[in-house]
Amino acid sequence: MLYLDHAATTPVRPAAAEAMAPFLADRFGNSSGVHGISRRAKNALEEAREQAAAHIGARPQEIVFTGGGTEADNLALKGVALAGGKRGGVVTAATEHEAVLETVDFLGRFGCPTGIVGVDRHGLIDPAGLAAAVTSETAVVSVMAANNETGTIQPLPPLVAAARAANPGVLFHTDAVQAFGALDVDVEEWGVDLLSLAAHKFGGPQGVGLLFVRNGVTLEPLMHGGGQELGRRSGTHNVAGVVGMATAMELAAADRERFRRDITEARRHFEAKLSDRAERTVPEDLTLPQHSHLRFGQVNNETLLVLLDRLGVAASAGSACASGAAKVSHVLEAMGLTPAEARRSLRFSFGWTSGVAEAEEAAGLVLRALEGRS
Repeated sequence: MLYLDHAATTPVRPAAAEAMAPFLADRFGNSSGVHGISRRAKNALEEAREQAAAHIGARPQEIVFTGGGTEADNLALKGVALAGGKRGGVVTAATEHEAVLETVDFLGRFGCPTGIVGVDRHGLIDPAGLAAAVTSETAVVSVMAANNETGTIQPLPPLVAAARAANPGVLFHTDAVQAFGALDVDVEEWGVDLLSLAAHKFGGPQGVGLLFVRNGVTLEPLMHGGGQELGRRSGTHNVAGVVGMATAMELAAADRERFRRDITEARRHFEAKLSDRAERTVPEDLTLPQHSHLRFGQVNNETLLVLLDRLGVAASAGSACASGAAKVSHVLEAMGLTPAEARRSLRFSFGWTSGVAEAEEAAGLVLRALEGRS
C-alpha cells in the first residue's frame, strides 16, 4: 500500500515504539501509586512531561496529558467556558476540526454565547472579522494552527492580537494537531494560552495527546475522580503512550528541517505528474508542506477513492474523524467551493516515511484511476 493519508495518522517511529515497550511489560506500574514500581512509572511520566514542554516552549506544570487531540480540544473549550460555574462565550472559525465545532455547538446549547467566523477562499481568517466576533462575554477563542483537510496555515500572532484588542481578558486556544510535525511550535511566540497536540500525527502512538494550559488559566475538568494532572484530568495515566509521545516529539523536532525539505520535494513531484488533471485547492505557500489537496475534473471523489484503494493507494476525501459520512466537507463549503467542486476533491498527505519514488508511483496510479482502470 502506498500510504498518502498521514494527516489521518502516521506510522509510529521505531524509537518511540521501543521507548514504550518496557511500560507495556515489566515496568507496568500505576504512576499514582507510592511503592517502587509505581515510582518508576511516575518518574518516566514526569520526564516525558519535561520533554514535551521543552518542545513547545512551555513549563512542565503547564502540560496536561490527555487521550488525544479531541479530548484536548474539548477540555480547552469546555474547561474555560464552564470554569467557576460560569457560561463564558466561545468564538471559533467555520473551518475548524469537528472536535472544536461540535464542542462549540454543545456549549451553545448549554447557554454559552458562541460565534463562528468565516474564512476566505484559501481558508484564512481576517483578523478584523475575528475581532468583530469577540465580545465582552467571550471567554475563549479557538483557531487551529493548520487545517487538517487543506493544510492552510493560520498566521496566529495577528489573530491573537486582534482577539485581545477586542477583549483584553480573552483566552486563545489553538489546535496544533496537524502543525507540530512541520512547524516550529512555540506557545510564547504564538501568544496562545492553550494548545492541543495528538501523538499519532507525528510518529507517536494513537490514543494519547496533550493540552498546554498556561499558568494561571483555570479549567473545569471534563472528568472527575483521582485528581491526576493537578486536578485537570482525572484517570490512570497511559504511561507507555505518554513516553511514546514524548519520544516522538523529540524525533519530530529534530527531523523538521529534513522533513520540510524532503516532503516538499516528494509532494511537488507528485503534483507535477498530475498537473494536467488536477488543481490545488490552496496555493502551496499558504499550506503545510505535507498536504496536497487537489480538485479533479468530473470524477467523484468517493469513486476515485475506491479505485485508488484497489490499486494500493491510501488517500482521503477529508477528515478521518467524520465517521466515514458521505457529506460535503464543511471546510470546503466554508471556503466557498460548490458541492460539486467539493465532491471532486481529495486530500493526499505525506509523512515522515514518504519519499519521491513513492510519490511518483502513487501519482502514476492516480492517473490510472482517473482513467477508470483498477
